[in-house]
Amino acid sequence: MDLKCPSRPEDGLGDRISRLAAIMQRLRDPETGCPWDVQQNFASIAPYTIEEAYEVADAIERGDMDALKDELGDLQLQVVFHARMAEELGHFTLADIFDGISDKMVRRHPHVFGPDAENGEAGPGWEAIKAAERAEKGGNSALDGVATALPALLRAEKLQKRASRTGFDWPDSQGPKGKIVEEIGEVDLAKNDSERIEEIGDLLFAVVNWARHLKIDPEAALRAANTKFERRFRFMEDRAGAEFPALSLDAMEDLWTAAKQDET
Repeated sequence: MDLKCPSRPEDGLGDRISRLAAIMQRLRDPETGCPWDVQQNFASIAPYTIEEAYEVADAIERGDMDALKDELGDLQLQVVFHARMAEELGHFTLADIFDGISDKMVRRHPHVFGPDAENGEAGPGWEAIKAAERAEKGGNSALDGVATALPALLRAEKLQKRASRTGFDWPDSQGPKGKIVEEIGEVDLAKNDSERIEEIGDLLFAVVNWARHLKIDPEAALRAANTKFERRFRFMEDRAGAEFPALSLDAMEDLWTAAKQDET
């Protein structure tokens, strides 16, 4: 193996991807690589992969293109890292990943790449093609393929969308709205922590369902609410200074109102 760090390529995109792959190969070398990188496995790297995806979303939300470029690079590194570990174990390579996603995109866009593309024929929809792919893999439920590691709000929305395609859904937004009221009542009637946890889960699931019917992304909505809360709370801390924790609840409420008014 060439122990020199691959130089910056002057040619095309493929050379740049190859450079990153070579860097990761060097980092994973048991004898000459980085001890931390060598000892990692799929499970230990997975949290970093998830974190990098969220940092990409954060850069997009902030409209920071310089940060987006950096975060997309970090996310690409995660792909290369997983691919390198898989290749070491004889499962698949980075090239297999690119081939697989390229084939999938062509397969799922027959209206662009298919034989009738020039005629403008739309062909089967994206979801229909995905459903056919799941069936080929032995899936027997409309819910197959919804990743369990997704954030809970996002997974709830995806499960509901899948169920809706089978006809199992409220006809309009009034159904899930009424379900929220029902679930609040069941939380109040819960007799112990175990029941309360279950009913709160049902309540959150119902809120996601209502948001879906209103065509609102619940994950994005909650993320925006988190940002708003943080902004207002920091305003309160800045206005009160070191005395903030000692303030009465009424005084904090006044500061909260001031924070809201400051935004108008």
